[in-house]
Amino acid sequence: MNWDDTTDAEAAAERLVGAAADGEDQAVEAALRPKDLGEFIGQEKVREQLDLVLRAARARGATADHVLLSGAPGLGKTTLSMIIAAEMEAPIRITSGPAIQHAGDLAAILSSLQEGEVLFLDEIHRMSRPAEEMLYMAMEDFRVDVIVGKGPGATAIPLELPPFTLVGATTRAGLLPPPLRDRFGFTAHMEFYGPAELERVVHRSAGLLDVEIDATGAAEIAGRSRGTPRIANRLLRRVRDYAQVKADGRITQEIASAALAVYEVDARGLDRLDRGVLEALLKLFGGGPVGLSTLAVAVGEERETVEEVAEPFLVREGLLARTPRGRVATPAAWAHLGLTPPRPQSSGNGQPDLFGA
Repeated sequence: MNWDDTTDAEAAAERLVGAAADGEDQAVEAALRPKDLGEFIGQEKVREQLDLVLRAARARGATADHVLLSGAPGLGKTTLSMIIAAEMEAPIRITSGPAIQHAGDLAAILSSLQEGEVLFLDEIHRMSRPAEEMLYMAMEDFRVDVIVGKGPGATAIPLELPPFTLVGATTRAGLLPPPLRDRFGFTAHMEFYGPAELERVVHRSAGLLDVEIDATGAAEIAGRSRGTPRIANRLLRRVRDYAQVKADGRITQEIASAALAVYEVDARGLDRLDRGVLEALLKLFGGGPVGLSTLAVAVGEERETVEEVAEPFLVREGLLARTPRGRVATPAAWAHLGLTPPRPQSSGNGQPDLFGA
């Protein structure tokens, strides 16, 4: 099971530090999104390269090349697609891979595009295979063949399309077939943000939300945001609520720390689920190795939730390792929870016994 499964996506959306967007996030993000590349914070290389692509297209008076954006949720793929449309002074049409289950669905969208329009296709890796094959010809030749009738009497009617720019977004670039990837003129991978970049994101969002915040408060929120602007903005809103109710409305380091303690987000960005996985691994299994199913039972969560929702960040932070024998805690995990790792058992010759016998 993977991010495509509803249960995992729902579990991620329910977490304060989950990167998936819920309804509130989508509404707030619309107001916080930068409108051009100059306002967009972070992703320096991607911005520089994309700026060249768009400027060159404008200079030629042509539509921009098709663009593929890959990376984890919450890093700004949708925002960049809207910026591409704004920079090209073109309208944008937004849809997603799961919404296109038949070739006819895609044909209806493509046939209604205006010249130069930007088509943003989120989760492009989840599009159906027949629609995907139709997209090949549309991207390359700006033409689709519409099948009329069934069986031996079926007829393919070619339909010419106006030039358009497809912006595809995916969290799982490896699932895209090579023929589709090759048709994108520009491909960019979105990286996780550094603390300094996230501080700038927090300051900018605080200004738009009319929230007073000092440098230490912004740094505290940025440090717990797991390298993701969407999480930084969500934490900012929760800290704002705390500051308005428990203090004078101004966010400082002390206020941010107290607020996030209420929401169980620790200094490294771990929440209840993350710490539950680590505590079970350390306290019940001595740091591992332990099988995923056993670990999930100990935490009281589904196996898929532990594997797809909690583990990626723990592995990225160097707190947990996946090995052929099972999950293993790293020294950093013991240090983060303030625990002392057990001393390795010794065999009779004074050498550590790798098998604990």
